[in-house]
Amino acid sequence: MGLLEEWRAKAYNEKADQGQLQKLWSDYFLKEKNIYAELLKNPDEEVKGTVRELAHKYDNSIEFMVGFLDGINDSLKTPNPIENDLTEDTEVSLAFDKEKLYKNMVAAEAEWLYGLPEWDSIFDKETQHKLYLEQKKSGTIVKGKKIYPNDPCPCGSGKKYKKCHGRNV
Repeated sequence: MGLLEEWRAKAYNEKADQGQLQKLWSDYFLKEKNIYAELLKNPDEEVKGTVRELAHKYDNSIEFMVGFLDGINDSLKTPNPIENDLTEDTEVSLAFDKEKLYKNMVAAEAEWLYGLPEWDSIFDKETQHKLYLEQKKSGTIVKGKKIYPNDPCPCGSGKKYKKCHGRNV
């Protein structure tokens, strides 16, 4: 079993003791927050290295680093090949797309991440709010105005909808 499979089996194990699982996630979220805070200090700098080197750089276990790579992968400019036999010696990059990362944090409802003060030097409050709303609205389905049988047909014929395009509905 590869590193990613091991992480997912442990972190998403529904049969595990809930107390232990909760401890795992609370420890992970703290480490994750610290890594993001560091990355956001220099958002345009590409951080590269092996999984082992990055785990050491961010004072993390290999296991948590793999979890971090799994979480950030959708926000990277070029996703890492984490699905294919990820090992401690796999070379990875943490070059992220700033807007995509912010929106993915909002989508994950990770307020402790998109609320980090480091974002203030990347995006002003107005831009952060705009990105927040864009992400929230992206999952909202907007229905068009309902057309009733006696309404004018939207095709512009001048006929009632029921006598025009609504005839076969």
